[in-house]
Amino acid sequence: MVADLLVAVAAAGSAGVVYLAAAVRVVKQYERGVLFRLGRVSGDVRTPGLNLIIPFVDRLQKVNLQIVTLPVPAQEGITRDNVTVRVDAVVYFRVVDAESALVKVEDYKFAVSQMAQTSLRSIIGKSDLDDLLSDREKLNQGLELMIDSPAVGWGIQVDRVEIKDVSLPDTMKRSMARQAEADRERRARIINADAELQASKKLAEAAQQMAETPTALQLRLLQTVMAVAAEKNSTLVLPIPVELLHFLERGGRPSPPDRGQDRDRDRDRDQGQEQDRGPSPGHTDGGPQLPVTGTGSAPQVPVIDTGGPPQTPVTGTGSTPRVP
Repeated sequence: MVADLLVAVAAAGSAGVVYLAAAVRVVKQYERGVLFRLGRVSGDVRTPGLNLIIPFVDRLQKVNLQIVTLPVPAQEGITRDNVTVRVDAVVYFRVVDAESALVKVEDYKFAVSQMAQTSLRSIIGKSDLDDLLSDREKLNQGLELMIDSPAVGWGIQVDRVEIKDVSLPDTMKRSMARQAEADRERRARIINADAELQASKKLAEAAQQMAETPTALQLRLLQTVMAVAAEKNSTLVLPIPVELLHFLERGGRPSPPDRGQDRDRDRDRDQGQEQDRGPSPGHTDGGPQLPVTGTGSAPQVPVIDTGGPPQTPVTGTGSTPRVP
């Protein structure tokens, strides 16, 4: 009798241990438990620690509340300025409502991944290449907003979205390299021009200062000679003023003739030749020139007006002139 009682107690104890083992659930600190009783959510979300459920009736499903790092596969798209790029990103999110994450979406991780891919392709199409390369912070904020809007209803909170890499075609890389090289060359030339301008201003001020004090020019010349002689070379260069070279060049050439004297000399020679030729035929001193006509070898006799009646010119037909 006592033995049967002991067996019954042992069996009851064993059954209690088995029941207790089946009813006890341990929820970790970074987890939350959602209790489903006969398929329905029962009670509040179970907190970390030891929790008891009814075996074969209740089912406790745990949800991880840690931040999940989800890499987004590289997406290839065309930017707004018609450049083909390949962009990949990473999403950081966590569950803030365990019940909604289990009830409202089948697989919240897969859902967030697909939403991140579609949002990334949409951002690529709306952005320029320069924005993808230089203004990533703004694009990250826009991408985070696009993913977080539907994820809020799933009990998901997106903490951060980062664009990791932007892959460009090789031809575009070479074009950008040439553009960067040209820009650096332009800046180098501008800096060199500014340096030349400042140096010219300083040289002009130095020249003006030396012009006021000629002794300073001599001292500068001596300093230049000392600087050249300090190199221990066999040739000593002495600068010569340019004005001295011009003076020597003018001294070796004859002076140019005076063009005014040449013109006076030519005018005097022309006047002398006119006086040597004398008066022309038909010319009388103090009277007008008379025309002379002839029809033969004899010379024509001019008719001179003496104040009487008009004279008729006589033409000769032979060797002796006829007088009326």
